[in-house]
Amino acid sequence: MSTEVPFDLTAAVTADIPSLDRLLNDASFAAVLRRYSRTPVTAALREELAALRQQVVLGELPCDALVAETIARGVEARLQRNMRPRLRAVFNLTGTVLHTNLGRALLPAEVQESMGRLLGSPVNLEYDLINGGRGERDDLVEPILRELTGAAAATVVNNNAAAVLLVLNTLANRREVVLSRGELVEIGGTFRIPDVMRSAGSKLVEIGTTNRTHVADYTDSLNARTALLMKVHTSNYAISGYTASVGIHELSELGRGYGLPLVVDLGSGSLVDLARWGLPKEPVVREAIAAGADVVTFSGDKLLGGPQAGIIVGRADLIARIKKNPLRRALRVGKLTLAALEGVLALYRAPELMKEKLTVLRLLTRSVSEIESQARRVAPAVQAAFGDAFTVKPTPMTSQVGSGALPADQLPSFGLRVEQLRGKGSSLRGLEARLRQLPRPVIGRIADRSLWLDLRCLESADEIEFTAQWSELGR
Repeated sequence: MSTEVPFDLTAAVTADIPSLDRLLNDASFAAVLRRYSRTPVTAALREELAALRQQVVLGELPCDALVAETIARGVEARLQRNMRPRLRAVFNLTGTVLHTNLGRALLPAEVQESMGRLLGSPVNLEYDLINGGRGERDDLVEPILRELTGAAAATVVNNNAAAVLLVLNTLANRREVVLSRGELVEIGGTFRIPDVMRSAGSKLVEIGTTNRTHVADYTDSLNARTALLMKVHTSNYAISGYTASVGIHELSELGRGYGLPLVVDLGSGSLVDLARWGLPKEPVVREAIAAGADVVTFSGDKLLGGPQAGIIVGRADLIARIKKNPLRRALRVGKLTLAALEGVLALYRAPELMKEKLTVLRLLTRSVSEIESQARRVAPAVQAAFGDAFTVKPTPMTSQVGSGALPADQLPSFGLRVEQLRGKGSSLRGLEARLRQLPRPVIGRIADRSLWLDLRCLESADEIEFTAQWSELGR
């Protein structure tokens, strides 16, 4: 009987894999070491060698896989993937201008430039330049917020849900808050007004019905435990037909008669009447204050067009109490937000220039003819990239504001409708996935057996980059 040991091909090939030290000293790795430094290259090389051993076991090792130059290219590609930022710029072609998942409002160019100068230097975040002592970070934006809203005082936290939470926890902790049943909105991500109230320590008292609420409903609910009246702007849905609601002025009069403050959550936070630019009207913060609201909360990154923030404006005595709440420190914003917010608010001082300078307003007011011309310019490059498996047609579309603002209103727009040709192997889902892997990912939407690329949010400054990268699909 033969005692010869069978030849183990896997072990033999594995033994041929170059060692880590040998590869790091090979000339093929000189460039990648200069570019990335030794520590990340070593870690990536270990991963690459482990992957090669796995390929050996599976019998999938290419013939040139063990060449040092090939391994170096694999390590560099791995480093590029590992070190690429997770937060990346994308092309928003969904047709939703204020897209929550894509970062909502885009900051204006001059605000970005100002932030860049400030963030590379120490700043007077909490330093009083006049008195030379400790300052208050709200002082950076409170004067302009008072100017633009007509309120007596203001403070800023990290989003509007936090603003509502802080107001209720300060003014109605362990007490009752009266709110119409028709205004019990879900903010987003399954977070609901009743949940925020519960977290704030307040007890919700629902009044009226889904479609109709009257002053008597509020009056009948009041008792010694009532802390305040609340009104929530239903910015993310609309009820039409047989409806009735109580306005801010009426609620304010009722509250004053009983010594109860009125808190109004406007959500989307418009500081100007959008109707002057041909857009549907949305409640304006100044109007709510003038109508008698004691406290108004709203977002910074929706119709206002700024960074994510929750803004609270209103009576000086109530805002002072809110600022003293220890919870405010946990919810406060930093220099990034304040720098962006101050810059955006400053644009509102020159309403004649806002359409040009405020990015959100510029996107919302783009003409259909302008967007159509753009669609026809870029269509040939997109069609060439997609090949003969799809047709690309410039097509009329409808955009929406998004993030709960003006939910019932749509904006006429234009874009590219991509349809799959019968008998071709590619799929729309596969194509959509490939678009997300482009150097600057393209995000569209699939509906009615088509991929829709709405160009409302494709600014002319980005058109060259957008058109140039379509050749990447064919590689």
